[in-house]
Amino acid sequence: MKKRIGLITLAAAFIFILGACGAKGTADKADKADKVEKVKIGVVSESAIEIWKDVAKRLKDQNIDLEVVEFTDYNQPNIALKNGDIDLNAFQHVAFLEDFNKNNDADLTPIGFTFVSPLGIYSEKIKDIKELKDGDSIAIPNDVTNGGRALLLLQALDLIKLDTKAASPTVNDITENTKNIQIKELDAAQTARSLQDVAAAVVNTNYAVDAGFSPKKDALYLDTDNISEVKDIYKNVIAARKADKDNKVYKKVVAEYQTEATKKLIDSTTNGTDIPIWDAK
Repeated sequence: MKKRIGLITLAAAFIFILGACGAKGTADKADKADKVEKVKIGVVSESAIEIWKDVAKRLKDQNIDLEVVEFTDYNQPNIALKNGDIDLNAFQHVAFLEDFNKNNDADLTPIGFTFVSPLGIYSEKIKDIKELKDGDSIAIPNDVTNGGRALLLLQALDLIKLDTKAASPTVNDITENTKNIQIKELDAAQTARSLQDVAAAVVNTNYAVDAGFSPKKDALYLDTDNISEVKDIYKNVIAARKADKDNKVYKKVVAEYQTEATKKLIDSTTNGTDIPIWDAK
């Protein structure tokens, strides 16, 4: 009898251990399922903040806590990403990213397209480009990629001519300037603020919107008026460090951004100016 009771006790203990292990396994799975992944994304401009905060709300259902970190210029978000202070950023086009990598020994990589943002020329002093006078000043962004795009815009308006061999032109590539236009190179964040001091300024859309402009209504000219002429290198992207290009959580962030809900927000926050590009054929 004692032997039988002992066997029963051992069996019960074994079942208890199995049950405990099973319960622990279930709990571990539950903990893993409920684990919240934290991601920091760097952006520039108020409109981008509004869009990404909405994306962050939607990502909560996928247990992703997306923190939107605001930067005030184009110089810091890539440095912060390279240094690991943030996980992603979304503020730049391909050309700007490639230029940063080249000059900073970095390996930041696009992991998803966002939109094409037009570059426009604005003025508080004239209502038509034809009103520009000999010797008038025009402000343009001073970084290589946006500056080059600004010069191409001025060429499209027949204000200057550029060396055709220059892939990303600089002021040194100007071969003709019949109106003797004085080009002032400023930080991209400052071009809209310079409008009281110059005849016109070439301004990135996010800064134009932040300054109270409606690009389609207020710009004297937008380079996306002929979208087929806008090069692929001017498509904006979400960027990560190369080591994280296949990160599954980051891919979920990209997927949640690339939705119809985001398209509507892009339209409303940029007054219909920015053009979603991720599903373009």
